[in-house]
Amino acid sequence: MTTLGTIGAGHIGASVARAAIAAGYDVVLSNSRGPETLADLVADLGPHARAATPAEAAEAGDFVLVTVPLGRYAQVPAGPLAGKVVLDTNNYYPARDGRIAALDRNEATTSGLLQAHLPASRVVKAFNNINWAQIPTDGLPAGTPGRRALPIAGDDDGAKAFAARFLNDLGYDAVDIGPLAESWRVERDTPAYGVRTTADELRTLAAKAVRVQQV
Repeated sequence: MTTLGTIGAGHIGASVARAAIAAGYDVVLSNSRGPETLADLVADLGPHARAATPAEAAEAGDFVLVTVPLGRYAQVPAGPLAGKVVLDTNNYYPARDGRIAALDRNEATTSGLLQAHLPASRVVKAFNNINWAQIPTDGLPAGTPGRRALPIAGDDDGAKAFAARFLNDLGYDAVDIGPLAESWRVERDTPAYGVRTTADELRTLAAKAVRVQQV
């Protein structure tokens, strides 16, 4: 059985874990406070979930979800993630994350920063434009009319194909919006952010996005 590791087990991490378990995956969860703090969540998720440290979750996962506040991305353990697909959920919130000059000047993207920190991993932007509570509930079988679509972006085609299969397993169409350099198109303050769309609608909204400098 394929195992998802999570680095971060807040609202998004727990919701993706719940949806993944329902789709037949095992999950190893972690956070910055220690495995013992995840006992209630693991009990709620059931026998296909367990808690670990971030390094252990990174090692155990066949692929890994990174869902930590952007200001802490440099704390993600790089070594055990080498060669793995890493799904990055982040958006940039300066009030939470502090100012990051490269993002303010549009010289980088949030997922690009994580990719630079994890040079041996294959980072794919995912789950960043959906409300966490909807992740386990909005999925529908493939081919269902009006099925919700979620965007992905990445620099590795194989990693994006894997992410698309995972999204399909969870009940979503995947829309490839391009490399990590284009991942800003579905982040905060863009037309597609937080909006429930079909694949065609999502492509249209992503294409309409305009990047504005934040300084």
